[in-house]
Amino acid sequence: MPERRSRKDAVRNREAVLAAADALFSRRESPEDVTMADVAAAAGVGKGTLFRAFGDRAGLLRALYAARLASMREAVESGPPPLGPATPPRERVPALLDAVLCFKLDNRPLALALEGSGNGSPYRAEHYAWWHGLLRGVLEQIPGLAEPGFTAHALLAATRADLVEYLAGEEGLPREHLRAQVRGFVVRALPSASH
Repeated sequence: MPERRSRKDAVRNREAVLAAADALFSRRESPEDVTMADVAAAAGVGKGTLFRAFGDRAGLLRALYAARLASMREAVESGPPPLGPATPPRERVPALLDAVLCFKLDNRPLALALEGSGNGSPYRAEHYAWWHGLLRGVLEQIPGLAEPGFTAHALLAATRADLVEYLAGEEGLPREHLRAQVRGFVVRALPSASH
């Protein structure tokens, strides 16, 4: 019986930590303002519990990012158009990039913290690899596109968290303007349908 209770405690603690981290990242202006000690205190757990569950700050950021991304990931993997797999590639690519952009706009502090967490290249991160693989697979279905792997990288670069933060935060570009700019960029990057 004690093992079952400890598992329940671990699940409850994990949920409390993710909820606390979610709230803290949503309220703070800068991702650097959120410390592991802040998260532990807000969740009502010890720092040791936090480090055992997530390893380090980057592990916590990855877990929180994955939790926030779960519903979009489901829509992309098995949902209806425009994100789902039944969508024609020329329509799906702009929809996917729009979804990435909107996710980053809605999660600016968390996306900045994760992409700038200092764990080497953001291109080696699990979430980036998933988006790149997905986008590359869709791009490979478009006739006349020579370099789907590179094109996927170039398109995803338009949604990097630091660029989104600069454009939306420092430049003050409205959300719909950014979405239109990214959509136009995506459409121009694809070969014409008559190719």
